[in-house]
Amino acid sequence: MSIEPTTSEALIKQSLERFVLVLTVSLSVATLPQIFSWVRQIPYTLLLVIVGLGLAFVDVRLVNLSPALILSIFLPPLLFEAAWNLRWKDLKRELVPVSLYAILGVLISVLGIAIALNQFAAIPVATALLIGASLSATDPISVIALFRELGVEKRLSTLMEGESLFNDGVAVVAFSLLVGLALGTSQFELRGTIAQFGAFVGIGIGIGSLIGFGISYLTQRFDLPLVEQSLTLVSAYGTYLVVEELGGSGVIGVVTVGLVLGNFGSRIGMNPRTRLIVSEFWEFLAFFVNSIVFLLIGDQIQFASLANNLDTIAITLGAMLVTRAIAIYALGALSNLLAKSDINVRQQTVLWWGGLRGSVSIALALSVPMILEAREEIIATVFGVVLFTLLVQGLTTKPLLKVLNLLGDQTVQQNYLEAIARRAALQRVLDHLKEGQNGPDIDWEFYRYQIALVEGQLNDIQNNINQLRTQEPDLQDFAREQFKEELLAIEADTYAEFVRSGRLNRDLAPFLQDVLTGGD
Repeated sequence: MSIEPTTSEALIKQSLERFVLVLTVSLSVATLPQIFSWVRQIPYTLLLVIVGLGLAFVDVRLVNLSPALILSIFLPPLLFEAAWNLRWKDLKRELVPVSLYAILGVLISVLGIAIALNQFAAIPVATALLIGASLSATDPISVIALFRELGVEKRLSTLMEGESLFNDGVAVVAFSLLVGLALGTSQFELRGTIAQFGAFVGIGIGIGSLIGFGISYLTQRFDLPLVEQSLTLVSAYGTYLVVEELGGSGVIGVVTVGLVLGNFGSRIGMNPRTRLIVSEFWEFLAFFVNSIVFLLIGDQIQFASLANNLDTIAITLGAMLVTRAIAIYALGALSNLLAKSDINVRQQTVLWWGGLRGSVSIALALSVPMILEAREEIIATVFGVVLFTLLVQGLTTKPLLKVLNLLGDQTVQQNYLEAIARRAALQRVLDHLKEGQNGPDIDWEFYRYQIALVEGQLNDIQNNINQLRTQEPDLQDFAREQFKEELLAIEADTYAEFVRSGRLNRDLAPFLQDVLTGGD
């Protein structure tokens, strides 16, 4: 037997063992809140970082993170899942502030951090710009999970998640353009840089749209849930690889294809059951990947390197918080002026403090070329700032929401929706009982008892719904919006049914969209 196969098999076995070890540790952390009640106050992703830090402290290194591992393996499913669940209707309403934060906000962050490092830490401009670009992408996964748990208004989640999805791509593009400056292989030229940026973004949007709409129309022709689920997985990774190969931004491509499939393809090409299967699959995959990523972020910390660069980390952290505040408050005011966004100061404060840094920042720092002398300083600085945002900002977001009184009424809305769903389900049970009460196998007394039992439960639920409506008058508006979405979903499913049966050659535009909007 030759040496090559043996070596290859040993590497595969070693990689598999490490993967199982990482997964075992990650999933073990998930059980901690069930054992220790106080742990439930810590978001799951932050708990993973803390456990990873504990492993790093005793010098247990599970896996060496690489930029390729994060950007090519971990990032596409995380971006796709977020884009799949982001409703275009909500994003369109916040498109102006999201665009301002994701584009101009990144520019302000890069320049602000670079100027501070150059002036106060005497770091060369090119190197300082790389640090600024690495830390310009927000990664508020922990904060978004906290928002959902606490019932924070949906708008804050849309603003924060929308900004994060798009500024990831902008930050990666900015970093790619600045690497050449740090290495001395290219020079800054405004017109050329803008053209290159446009090409990066344009290719990503174009290819992402092409793949997204192509798969959307393809899935109209059949109803195979597992195949359609697999196509979404292929589209996430395939789009990233194709766009990167063509010289575009793979991040922007994945976000685009996720938005198209989540808002268009899932409506015209998937029945409700398939949509649920696909959504649950991506929810699992996002949980799976996040469990690995956040554990490894903590596990990669080099405490000695952090200690040697504390001054640089402190300056960078201060500059990042200041530039983030400038971007959020100034651009928020501009958005309020231009688009009547009405983002108040309390909401802006949460957006400022909740702009955590995470996996994208780590990946960009690790991708700094080895020949750059300041590489270790860049990595240590970025890791230090990311660690602060995750542990300090992440753990203090909940108290900040309480102080600002922004916990919202989403919990009430969820209770209302659950009551509506229970009422619909029990009504079907009651209809079934009444239809089958003359059946030969069950005596009438038993039927009558079951009918009375279900009717009693229905009355209790209806009383609960009435009480919620009385206590929360805003639920009437919420109920109307839910009802309109239900009507639009029925309309879209009907069009898709006609296309799949061959009675219609193309999907029709939603007719009720304009009718219902006009009726407001």
